[in-house]
Amino acid sequence: MAQVFDLLIVGGGVTGSALLYVASRYTDIKHIGMLEKYAAPARVNSLHSNNSQTLHCGDIETNYSLEKALKVQRAARMVENYAVAQPDIDHLIFRYPKMVLGVGERECQQLRKRFETLSPHYPKLRLLEAKDIARMEPAVAYSKGSPRADEIVALGSENEYTAVNFEALARSFVRQAQRVGDKQVSVEYNQRVLHIRRKGEVFVVETGDTSFQARSIVVCAGGHSLKLAHDLGYGHHFSVLPVAGSYYFTPQVLRGKVYTVQNDKLPFAAIHGDPDVMVPGKTRWGPTALVLPVLERYNWETVKDFMRVFNFDRKVWDVLYDLLKVPDIRNYMLKNFLFEVPVLRRDLFLRDVRKIVPDIKFRDLKFARHVGGIRPQLIDKENRRLMMGEAKIDTGLGAIFNMTPSPGATCCLENAEVDMRAVAQFLGAKVDEERFARDLLRGDSRHAASDLPTHLISGEDAS
Repeated sequence: MAQVFDLLIVGGGVTGSALLYVASRYTDIKHIGMLEKYAAPARVNSLHSNNSQTLHCGDIETNYSLEKALKVQRAARMVENYAVAQPDIDHLIFRYPKMVLGVGERECQQLRKRFETLSPHYPKLRLLEAKDIARMEPAVAYSKGSPRADEIVALGSENEYTAVNFEALARSFVRQAQRVGDKQVSVEYNQRVLHIRRKGEVFVVETGDTSFQARSIVVCAGGHSLKLAHDLGYGHHFSVLPVAGSYYFTPQVLRGKVYTVQNDKLPFAAIHGDPDVMVPGKTRWGPTALVLPVLERYNWETVKDFMRVFNFDRKVWDVLYDLLKVPDIRNYMLKNFLFEVPVLRRDLFLRDVRKIVPDIKFRDLKFARHVGGIRPQLIDKENRRLMMGEAKIDTGLGAIFNMTPSPGATCCLENAEVDMRAVAQFLGAKVDEERFARDLLRGDSRHAASDLPTHLISGEDAS
């Protein structure tokens, strides 16, 4: 008789590997496995070159409400608490100055008001006037040797962990999970999951080589998760809209991370400049946002996977049409399409970069080839809307499917906490609450995982 896992995780990115770690270390679940389609963990969106490497804390993300900001703050602290306890901390997490820059009277007023709201909850956050910006980021504050003409204000801090190598973090999670002494933790690479079905009380997970059985499964495979959910009859009223991000490099002109104020009418991230933790001497700029018919960037073999989950019909068209009716979104999507045209893209992107650093030259800007990932946004066809937050299907029957965390990899441990508790409840397992709180929360009990908002489907599929 084939061996049966208590918990089987599909996908070895930072989300799946985080669950492997917390389930191994903080529950009494005995037999845990993880399947990864590539030869190592974190080869898709968690790869160091395929994300912004940002530890989002909620303070400089201007599109977050206070409630959302504090939720994100908790998630970021979990990642920080884990990383600082590791012997290879210097490969995992990094300190850089950070700020969100307001340019012009309207944006500056917005940031001043936001500072009043956030400062009681973020003791290290500072309201930065032009002279403070000049001290932290001279290239931002000056143009041709003189203070820039526009009014500028920023919110930021100087001595916090602000960047993470999520690829290295995923590898660390796997190593630490495999070191747990009283568990059987199995990690199988080069295992592309093709199909999932239910057989009696277990799930059968089929790959090209073999099949695995498990009492519970959690799928953390980006847009591929929806296809596997369809296998079990769930999520048919969802469609995937893959949004690709591209980046540019310049010589190092920034000391730290500089974000810009988010346009509330746009569902995509505003441009920012960052140090690249793996490319010293450069500043990385982006992301752009372009809808592409693939589930993995630069992997055109995933076009057929996209076609299976795009599930185009009149309801999908209505959502896309409603988006295109908004002038800001329509113009933004057109501009980002042009950002991908080799002859035009540098000149067009340069204009956005100069909002942050006015003196950037055309010759300084280089397109970062094979840098950038895919964010699979879900379209809710029943409610005819684009879902920009977390996307999770919890069947309530021992199968969970994660499509896209928000804000990205920052919430890997918090998302793992949610799934760990759901799986433990289903299996009748126990969670070592004291150890979990001591290691990862360190007294921060706000916004308990049971209170976190997620998009859930329980029981029978609504479609």
